[in-house]
Amino acid sequence: MKRKRFTEEQIIRILQEADAGVKVADLCRKYGFSEATYYNWKAKFGGLTISEARRLKSLEQENSRLKRLVADLTLDNEVLREINSKNF
Repeated sequence: MKRKRFTEEQIIRILQEADAGVKVADLCRKYGFSEATYYNWKAKFGGLTISEARRLKSLEQENSRLKRLVADLTLDNEVLREINSKNF
């Protein structure tokens, strides 16, 4: 899996610089990313503050943990049903 070069906080600061009036091309050259990356970031993180981004990240982690938990419980349930149906 590819390592991320920028954290969410750094991305939000870059987006705030662009909102302050710095040209996108200048930001891309300064930080070393493409304009397409900038617009992808803007679509994902546009309008967020740093604290909101941290909260979003923690909610995403919690969501993935809960999804794994549901998947494990569903698998256990299926195994128990299969065992139960073979006994009779």
